[in-house]
Amino acid sequence: MNEAAVRSDDGGSAGLEQAGMRVARGAVDTTHGPILYLDGITVSFDGFKALSNLSLTIDDGELRCIIGPNGAGKTTMMDVITGKTRPDAGSAFFGQTIDLTQMTEAEIAHAGIGRKFQKPTVFERHSVFENLELAMKADKRVRKTVSARLGLADMDRIAETLALIQLSAVSDRMAGSLSHGQKQWLEIGMLLMQEPRLLLLDEPVAGMTDDETMRTAELCQSLAGRHSVVVVEHDMDFIASIARKVTVLHEGSVLAEGPMDVVQADPRVIEVYLGR
Repeated sequence: MNEAAVRSDDGGSAGLEQAGMRVARGAVDTTHGPILYLDGITVSFDGFKALSNLSLTIDDGELRCIIGPNGAGKTTMMDVITGKTRPDAGSAFFGQTIDLTQMTEAEIAHAGIGRKFQKPTVFERHSVFENLELAMKADKRVRKTVSARLGLADMDRIAETLALIQLSAVSDRMAGSLSHGQKQWLEIGMLLMQEPRLLLLDEPVAGMTDDETMRTAELCQSLAGRHSVVVVEHDMDFIASIARKVTVLHEGSVLAEGPMDVVQADPRVIEVYLGR
């Protein structure tokens, strides 16, 4: 989440209206299938296939862990989901009807997909509370945002999010003074203020202390159910602590998928990733 992203969400909303395809938040149809559906996704860069016929489904409310060696296609997969990269072939749907390949990054964010990158980006010269307030107001016109006053419902939402990300006690502190782990949680909180249906978390525990890693595991588990959560991570102890279903990527496609113990015992996974 950054300042440009806050501005772009409003532009994305306007773009959707102009295109006659505005997607309301929470209007994702999952009554007859998964919340995310990737089928035959292929992406090439200068002849190198970053994704090769990748197919993947994520159920509504699911917590899915994605693992794999460097270069397996994990980042490119998230780039396709969020509109940063257009696939050369294949389909990508959010719910039953929202074709992600036909939307801009801002439109996809507005539709309900939030992405947290590995390096946390927050408004360091604003308080923790103000960061959440700014994130909540990101889909409003700038003039309204500047002049608006928080209502009781807004205050309740911020308080609930502060409690969820365990930052209630430091809500008045400048974000720049937080620890690395706290900044990660704050950025997740900023995404939550956008009310996403699907959260993509890229290496959320990289650089964290053991205690921060444990708290992040608790946070990820608490988000599942109310949101669909996709976690991409290299820390296998962390993955083991939260995993319900694990997908292993290798050379741009799915190598293995299933419960953690099954994936860990797969000879192919051991050879290309876990045995390293």
